[in-house]
Amino acid sequence: MNSATVRNLLVRGMLAGLSAGVLALFAAYFLGEPNVDSAIGFEEAHAPAHEHEVELVSRSLQSTAGLATGVLVYGVAFGGIAALAYCFALGRVGRFTPRATALLLSGAALLAVYVVPFLKYPANPPAVGDHDTIAKRTTLYFLMMLLGVLLAVAAVIAGKRLAPRLGNWYATVVAVLGFVAVTGLAYAFLPAVNEVPADFPATVLWRFRLSALAVQVTLWGGFGLVFGELAERLLNPKPATVSAGSAVPAPR
Repeated sequence: MNSATVRNLLVRGMLAGLSAGVLALFAAYFLGEPNVDSAIGFEEAHAPAHEHEVELVSRSLQSTAGLATGVLVYGVAFGGIAALAYCFALGRVGRFTPRATALLLSGAALLAVYVVPFLKYPANPPAVGDHDTIAKRTTLYFLMMLLGVLLAVAAVIAGKRLAPRLGNWYATVVAVLGFVAVTGLAYAFLPAVNEVPADFPATVLWRFRLSALAVQVTLWGGFGLVFGELAERLLNPKPATVSAGSAVPAPR
C-alpha cells in the first residue's frame, strides 16, 4: 500500500469518525444526559450547604457545546487511528473485502478499547467516585484498555499462526478462548473499584452505564459502516459504464 493510498484512507477515516461522532452525539444527548442530570441532582441533594460550588461552566453549555466538542474530537481522533490500523490489517487478517475488514476492525476496536475495560471498570455518573482516588482509577482503566488492545493483537497473531495446523475454525476458537482466559485473569488480579454510595439510585446507575455503552456501540458501528463504504469505493472502484445514449465511434 503506497503512501497516497494511506493518506487517502487516513482522511476517509477521520471523516468517517466525524460522521460516527455526530451519530454518537445524538445518542449521548438523548440517552446519557438525562441520567447525568439525575446523578447531579442526587449529588446536590446530598452535599452540605457550604460545599456547593459556583459553576465555572454552566450545565447547559456542558450538555451541548461541551458534549459536542468532546464527542466529535474523540470520533475524529479515533477514526484516524483506526484508519492507520486498517492500513496495516487489510489483507493480513484474512481474505476479507475492504468493507468487511472495516466492520471487523471496528468491532475489534469496540471490544478491546471499550468493552474489555468497561466490564472491569464501568463508567460512573457524577456523585460516584472519590476525588482522592481519581488518579488510581484512571491509571487502572487505561491499563485495562492497553491490555485489551495487546490481547486482541496477540489473539489475531496466534490465530494466524495456528491456522495452518488447526484450520481456520479451530485456530479462531483457540485464539478467542486464550483472549477470554487471559482477560479473566486480569479481571481477577487487578484491584476492584467500588465507590458507589449505598443510597445511590440503582436505576440511574444502570441506565447511565447502558447509555455509555450505547454511545460507544453507535460510534464504532457507525464508523465501521461509513469507513467501510468509503474504503470500498477507494480500493475497489467500480468500472465506468457507458450510457446507452452515448455515441460510439463506428469501426473503420
